[in-house]
Amino acid sequence: MTSHVVVIGAGIVGAATALELLKDGHEVTIVEPEQPGGRQAASYGNSGWLSPASVIPMSMPGLWKKVPGLVADPNGPLVIRWRHILRLAPWLIRFVSAGATVAKVERTAKILSSLLHDAPTRHETLAKDIDRPDLVVRKGLIYAYPDKASFEAEALAWRLRRDNGVAYRELSSDELHQLEPALAQRYSFAVIAQEGAHCIDPGGYVGSIVKAAVDRGAKHIKAKAGGFEISSGRLRGVKTNNGTIACDRAVIATGIHSKTLAAAAGDKVSLESERGYHVVFPRDIITGAMPVMPGDGKMGNNPTLAGLRVAGQVELASTETAPDKSRADILLRHAKRAYSALATPLDESRIDWWMGHRPSTPDGLPVIGPASATSDIIYAFGHGHVGLATGPASARIVADLISGRPTSEHIAAFAASRFKRIFG
Repeated sequence: MTSHVVVIGAGIVGAATALELLKDGHEVTIVEPEQPGGRQAASYGNSGWLSPASVIPMSMPGLWKKVPGLVADPNGPLVIRWRHILRLAPWLIRFVSAGATVAKVERTAKILSSLLHDAPTRHETLAKDIDRPDLVVRKGLIYAYPDKASFEAEALAWRLRRDNGVAYRELSSDELHQLEPALAQRYSFAVIAQEGAHCIDPGGYVGSIVKAAVDRGAKHIKAKAGGFEISSGRLRGVKTNNGTIACDRAVIATGIHSKTLAAAAGDKVSLESERGYHVVFPRDIITGAMPVMPGDGKMGNNPTLAGLRVAGQVELASTETAPDKSRADILLRHAKRAYSALATPLDESRIDWWMGHRPSTPDGLPVIGPASATSDIIYAFGHGHVGLATGPASARIVADLISGRPTSEHIAAFAASRFKRIFG
């Protein structure tokens, strides 16, 4: 049975969902007030990595010991703005609890793998479907270290990847620098995840998906959704600042803004902004041959159409707090250490920097599934730093739910009801 479905949000998850619903024969309306793939979107600023290896949750055993340091150290890879500690406390309690034991992170990695294991293939298929196969490049992803001991220090993370079918092989110093000549000689060991892929223009990619959906019959209404009309347990319409859109079903895929809409649909979800940053070096300064993640910087470096994008950092603060350029400067310093060509003085005015809001849950798992107020509303948000990679798989789950087909075996783990417990 086909329905009129309103997809709220045109990031990677909403865009991919719209296409999947069109394939199932549904009437689709996309509600998005901004330009799909524009600078305001988390999808725009993504590192562009499409990695099956991204199954490692941020919260790992022993993290609780580091929380005081995370508050005090303004230069660390994960920083908590101290003035927001009280407001963030419920999220932080769940966050630390989610990674308190090896068994918990093993479970999380396994569930994330269900969304990530075939991400490169799904994106290749999607890119071809919208006639933009050039935007997804598949030649592996490199994880580089100063030495093998640094790699071995991350034994748990790499064991979790192996356990979830991530294939990789070791690279000698010579092999590493043949694949990526621009990388500094200080990196003498690496592994390459052979099945990994990368997107060379995340914003353009998302915009192209939305365009393809509109070309195939979807409507795009530039409006902001603010609530729902629900009667006798059934959805009657989506309220926007431009009026109510009558519909049968709705999908909430508005990233960090989904929290308010979920509350209107009967659920209190634990969702905070994992504020991420990137810097982009123009192509005439450095291009880069391969996507590389240096183990000492933990930033995803990606050769894009605009130049070398260096993405990373996790800053926990409110969505209203102004961007902190010092976070981008940290990425800049890491990049200068990682690439020899950047060690010379640069005209930093030519380096583009960006900050955006990754919608993050404390347990590292997205929210996918029906709302409490009515099963006519489906959630699809909270993907954190793996939103781009997991977009197509999440879209397929949403389409299966709406069309009444069997879906992911892990669907219960994605339910909004899990936040009713303090400790997960």
